[in-house]
Order: sequence, then C-alpha cells, then structure tokens
Amino acid sequence: MAEQVLTDISVLRTSPLAHLASALEQGSVQGERGVSLREIAFTTQLGLRAEPGTEAHAALAAATGVGLPDSVGQVAGTADGTAVLWSGPDEFLLVAPEGTELLDDLVQALGQAPGQVVDLSANRTVIELSGPSAREVLEKGCPADLHPRSFGAGTAITTVLGPVPVLLWKSAEDTFRLLPRASFADYTARWLLDAMTEYASPEVD
Repeated sequence: MAEQVLTDISVLRTSPLAHLASALEQGSVQGERGVSLREIAFTTQLGLRAEPGTEAHAALAAATGVGLPDSVGQVAGTADGTAVLWSGPDEFLLVAPEGTELLDDLVQALGQAPGQVVDLSANRTVIELSGPSAREVLEKGCPADLHPRSFGAGTAITTVLGPVPVLLWKSAEDTFRLLPRASFADYTARWLLDAMTEYASPEVD
C-alpha cells in the first residue's frame, strides 16, 4: 500500500478559539436583549505601510481593490469582502476572508518603493459580537465612546477591552468585530461571555 503524503497542511490548523466554540454558541442570547458571539477564524490579514501622497501609497491603494482609508477611524471596503482599517498615518490593516490571495499582488505593486507589506494572518483572530445588546456589553470594559453618533458602522479604532489591547471595528449596525492578538483571544472571549450573562435573564423594570 502506497504511503499517503499530506499535501495540504492547512487541515492541521487550530484557531485560537476552537476550544471555546461550544461555549460561544451556548453563551449567545436571542431575543430583544440578544447578543451573539462567534469567532471568524483564519482571515487573511496583511499589514501595509506607505506614506500618503507617495507612489507607494497609490500603488497599494490600487492593488487592494478598495483603496486605503484617509483618516483615523476610517475603513475602506466592506466586512463581507476585503476591508482596510486605518491603524496610523502611514499604517493600515487589510482584512479579508480566508483564502484571499492578495499578498503577492501587493508586494509586486509596492516593488522597490519605500513601504511594507507583511502577512499578519496568524497574529490576530476576529471575534464578532452582534445583537441589540452588543454595545452595552462592550461598554462594560471599553473606555471609547461607542454611541452611534461617535462610532458608526464602518469605523475602526485601537482601544482596550478590560486590560486587553484590541482593534475594534463596527462592521454593521449592532455588529462589532474585535481583533485581539491570538495569545489574548481566550481571555477576551471569556471576558465577553461573562459580560453577556445578564442578558439571558428578563429585564427587571
């Protein structure tokens, strides 16, 4: 019998929150005060750096297919496709669905121009918190003003949740995506699950 050789090592991957998949599902709450929690694992994440107004910036903007955000908090693109989050005056994070192949195109577009394209896909995971009570859950541990007048859909900032630094992205109304470093994912998910428990009970007038 011929020896079988594993050619696709991706089947061996384990996401940072795979061990909590059942807890995330069971901890989610339905109804008027509902709030749901899930991991969006193995997203493509690319760190981009280029000075605005330069040839490198223009080349990367074109190669992403959605452009680069112009100012703090801005997001270019959409949550269900490729999105680019503003991280700093010359720094951006591209987030796309699993399997999106953009790294080579971006490296080629940058060429020898001053700038940077780095694969950060294993650096962070994506935790999605959604539902009518999602903002209230986050406000228990996030110091940022999350009211819609200040933090609308299509906004992303660097902040903290409890003691954990996160990228916080409001991807839609009542939907937030948190990007903690993989080593903090377990703590972040457990913190959110604990903060969600009160919404499983009826509201007391």
